[in-house]
Amino acid sequence: MGSYLLCGLPACFTRKHKVAEAGPPADVKEMFKKYAEGGTHMTVEQLWQFLAEVQGHGGVSIEDAEQIVDQVLQRWHHIARFTRRSLTVEDFHHYLFSTDLNPPLGNQVYQDMTAPLSHYFIYTGHNSYLIGNQFSSDCSDVPITKALTRGVRVIELDLWPNSAKDDVLVLHGRTLTTPVELIKCLRAIKENAFSASPYPVILTFEDHLNPHLQAKVAQMITQTFGAMLYSPESECLKEFPSPEELKYRIIISTKPPKERREKKGINNRKDISVKGKISTEDVLGKEPPDLTANQADDERSDYDTSEHNQCDEDNTEACDRATRASGALAYKRLIAIHNGKLKGCLKEELNLQLEKVRRISLSEQKFEKAAVSYGTDVVRFTQKNILRIYPKQTRVNSSNYKPMIGWINGAQMVAFNMQVFQYSLLQYYFVLLLVSF
Repeated sequence: MGSYLLCGLPACFTRKHKVAEAGPPADVKEMFKKYAEGGTHMTVEQLWQFLAEVQGHGGVSIEDAEQIVDQVLQRWHHIARFTRRSLTVEDFHHYLFSTDLNPPLGNQVYQDMTAPLSHYFIYTGHNSYLIGNQFSSDCSDVPITKALTRGVRVIELDLWPNSAKDDVLVLHGRTLTTPVELIKCLRAIKENAFSASPYPVILTFEDHLNPHLQAKVAQMITQTFGAMLYSPESECLKEFPSPEELKYRIIISTKPPKERREKKGINNRKDISVKGKISTEDVLGKEPPDLTANQADDERSDYDTSEHNQCDEDNTEACDRATRASGALAYKRLIAIHNGKLKGCLKEELNLQLEKVRRISLSEQKFEKAAVSYGTDVVRFTQKNILRIYPKQTRVNSSNYKPMIGWINGAQMVAFNMQVFQYSLLQYYFVLLLVSF
């Protein structure tokens, strides 16, 4: 009911009028007509059928439908209970748009989650261990915990050796960020991985470790996650499993370590000093060249387990090589999603027809150029493989870019800096909850 004041000679008076309400839209009328079987009223049984078939309430009972009808009639018509047990099209319309009688979908998943992992957008974090900016803030397990409780499914960790080269730290390399121990991050992930969602958590490693420390990481991961860890049966997956298959699993994604060729005789080693220390190139994660066929033969002969090469006091060098080889192999077996290295033209890389699926990472600038120049190739690549986009290096203040161009072109992992609250991130937060897991 509305009113307005009408003034004129010789007096003023208030005129009241009834505000016309918008009637039910056409699709509501059509649905009502279908389930009311062409009648003017929908019975309790007909409403129950609608709830089960259209609303998807498989466990709803006739008593539940009766209760809904009673509440609608009492609320909009003030009709006493048991007077009338049917709804008009207007009553049906009121019920559908009632936030308490017919609330919106909650956090339950209603999409099909049985397709390969590459068919979904994945809520992805960037440098998940940083508290603040990308240059001088502290590294901690706290932001990892916060990200997981918000529903983030991809956690990024940069792995570096400590000064003694006997342990693994997480930090943003070549910056002033203070490190945190890897084991603390792994424990935080285990405790909070599935607090917001049962779907898999993917750990992406930026690996700057030598084989000894890779073996130590493999041991940490195995002991921390145990049965939660997903280890593929074959070394290379031809198709990613589905999120449904990977529920409550931890997945490792990084570049597989390459076997390093070490010549016999410590004086002939170019990458190891006289005292046997690891070179700077190994510490910084520079990848060695691929092995040639002859080198591979030498490598196999170096690692054979004959009596001549057994680990003993007189043959510590062979023992050391065998230990590194077994450690690198254990680390490699944990990697479920291989991160491919771009070796040439990006367009050619996107069109490579390989028997295995993989992930590649592009900076936002490189991706934007690729999307403009050969967007079709990008979309085709993401049909089977995973594409990760990360913020450019100049975003020192942990700002974010607009992710829509990535999503439009099929990029599954659009990495966000979650460290600093930003309006731009809030804008896309609800979109992320709707379109990603």
